[in-house]
Amino acid sequence: MTTLTHRFKYIVAALFLGVGFSLPAFAQQTALDELYQELLDADAESYLAVEQRIIAQWEKSGSPAMDLLLRRGSDALEEGDTDAALEHYSALVDHAPDFASGYFGRATAYYLRGLVGPALADIRTTLRLNPRHFEAMRGLATIMQDLERPADALELYQLILEINPQSAQTREAIDVLQVQLEGQAL
Repeated sequence: MTTLTHRFKYIVAALFLGVGFSLPAFAQQTALDELYQELLDADAESYLAVEQRIIAQWEKSGSPAMDLLLRRGSDALEEGDTDAALEHYSALVDHAPDFASGYFGRATAYYLRGLVGPALADIRTTLRLNPRHFEAMRGLATIMQDLERPADALELYQLILEINPQSAQTREAIDVLQVQLEGQAL
């Protein structure tokens, strides 16, 4: 009976540890789901604030050290130091391979360096980890435009509107592409 009691205690302890470690990720996903719903319901005046709250959630890795690497990479990009940004984002990706924001930051740095192939690879990983990452979709649409693939860019912008229907930036990009595509059809 004692062995059975000890075994039961171990099983219960393991269950609580497993649930305890998954609760923060579950809570973050629940918060994001609610924010995405708010974004769908937002009007032209409120969507930007909801967008920013979503981005703030994306940037929470759960580790202060990883958050610091993300912030340093972002700061380096703002200062125009793409080499430093690539170093910080690469360290972040190495230490937190399931953190989509690290890949998106590095994709941005690669793109600014003119390295389209690595940028595309990191955007692909970002979208695999976070399929609703509308900023990564926007980055991919920009690259499609640069590669003279306006129809693909238009499709990506339309996908963004399914997530973020009030996005003025996306609507403007769609208007420009539609005019461009109509001009090509003539």
